[in-house]
Amino acid sequence: MKKRKSTALVISRVFQSLLYIIAGLNHFLSPEMYYKIIPPFLNQYNFFINIVSGGAEMILGSMLLLDKTRKWACIGIIILLIAVFPANIYLALEMGKPLNTSPWVAWLRLPLQFLLIYWAYTHLKKDSNE
Repeated sequence: MKKRKSTALVISRVFQSLLYIIAGLNHFLSPEMYYKIIPPFLNQYNFFINIVSGGAEMILGSMLLLDKTRKWACIGIIILLIAVFPANIYLALEMGKPLNTSPWVAWLRLPLQFLLIYWAYTHLKKDSNE
């Protein structure tokens, strides 16, 4: 039973890691998408915000794979998700228009953010119990 739990945990970490690495890479491949959801009062910094958040996602995703850095990766992911939350609020309040998506998709991103935070937190807790 413990072996199965451990395997599931590793698969979860690898999947989460790939999610952040690919999402971070996408910041560099399709920056316009991210520029559109940065709230207008931060538009003058959109290049910087995009580069930092994309780079952080790739670095933190990579750190999640390593035992020695996993704890800090989880903490960093939680902080990053909180930091980018205003972009998701802006998208929801604009009813998805910046990304030409439906309002329900835009609003669905808000609870999804909390699920991603919880996912990182569960790895943080499980690592401290190992």
